[in-house]
Amino acid sequence: MPVRAEHDRTVLAQLLRRDPLLHAYQLGDLDDFFWPYTSWYRRGDQVALLFHGVELPTLLALTAPERTGELAALLEELASVLPVRLWAHLSPGLDVTVARWYEVSDAAGYHRMALTDPDRLARVTPAGEVLDRADLPALLDLYAVAYPGNWFEPRMLDSGPYVGIRDGGDLVAVAGVHVWSPTWRVAAVGNVATHPRVRGRGWAGAAVAAVCARLRADVDHVTLNVRADNTAALRLYERLGFTRVADFTECALRRRA
Repeated sequence: MPVRAEHDRTVLAQLLRRDPLLHAYQLGDLDDFFWPYTSWYRRGDQVALLFHGVELPTLLALTAPERTGELAALLEELASVLPVRLWAHLSPGLDVTVARWYEVSDAAGYHRMALTDPDRLARVTPAGEVLDRADLPALLDLYAVAYPGNWFEPRMLDSGPYVGIRDGGDLVAVAGVHVWSPTWRVAAVGNVATHPRVRGRGWAGAAVAAVCARLRADVDHVTLNVRADNTAALRLYERLGFTRVADFTECALRRRA
């Protein structure tokens, strides 16, 4: 069963919607906003995505634990056409597979979380205002101080709601999205940050609550990624009604000589 490039969004959606929580980001990338930056590969019903819309191409290869061997077979056949350098999101165990061809570095465990208890979210008072391109300089300044190295591009302000909270006129807390797809009924919260001088006041949670309130009108599933060792963020998202639904590894890959 050879690997094939897949260009049919309907086929991809059918495969990915079998597990919309695990594949929320891939489903969002089927939208016109992201689609031109994607390359899709499948082997049977296993799918891998190579996203080109960032400085370092990113491979998303995620599957259920019992299907890891099948996705590993896809990656084995795909290895020769992947870039020399890339970032990767891999289901547990697949880092061992790609290590046959790539040097693996900067590996970290992550949890995929999903909003499963809206009642908890309802106990948090949302706050903040929707940001637009006029707020971009203040937003970049906040990320430089509070969340350096995060993945954010200015056009993401156009892709979905970003909500910010101000203190004395300064933007000090924000929550946004990585993907938001009413078409495929999924969203992924991201780029959540609070200025160090105002942490502990609950403003990140209030901003996330405001974003989720806007997302839930158009989607069935709200998800997010959080680093497994980020205890404070895990507690925040659990308080907001998110639960852990999958684990994966993020890592950098450089092809071996």
